Amino acid sequence: MSNRPNSPLRAGARTALASALAALTLPAWAALGGAPMTVPVDATTTATAAPVAHAASTAASASGTAPNAQYTVRATKFSSGTTVREYIGADGNVFGIAWNGPSMPDLQALLGSYFSQYASGVKAIHAARRSRGPVAVEASDLVVHSGGHMGSFFGQAWLPSALPAGLTGADIK
Repeated sequence: MSNRPNSPLRAGARTALASALAALTLPAWAALGGAPMTVPVDATTTATAAPVAHAASTAASASGTAPNAQYTVRATKFSSGTTVREYIGADGNVFGIAWNGPSMPDLQALLGSYFSQYASGVKAIHAARRSRGPVAVEASDLVVHSGGHMGSFFGQAWLPSALPAGLTGADIK
């Protein structure tokens, strides 16, 4: 029996090993409408609690008590230089995501179950204008703006029905 380096068994084992290693090194993104991402070891993160809606915040300040956080913004900077900001509601779910940096994040992972709706919207936009460029997919339950060029990508996505009181899509940045 020869010990051929390209035998089917060894090729299959190499493929399985490569797939397992790739899965370990891929960043874990947040899924819009779901739980925040698990931060990879090669990334840094900061979180900021955002104040309650403007009227409630003013009333709390007048009474001398600190307002409760209505949502949290957690920014994660990856080793690639790309930053993803997650807007996390009081219920612990992500209602908005924004990104910018030299690498385009994995929108399928970021948008989760909303990705197919986004992809359909992008396909319709590209068919209508027959060119590439920034896109804005706006539906009643999902808004995604994305653009940029090699080395500089940006965008934001949010769920209009999940935005906390006093917050608009313009605040997701």
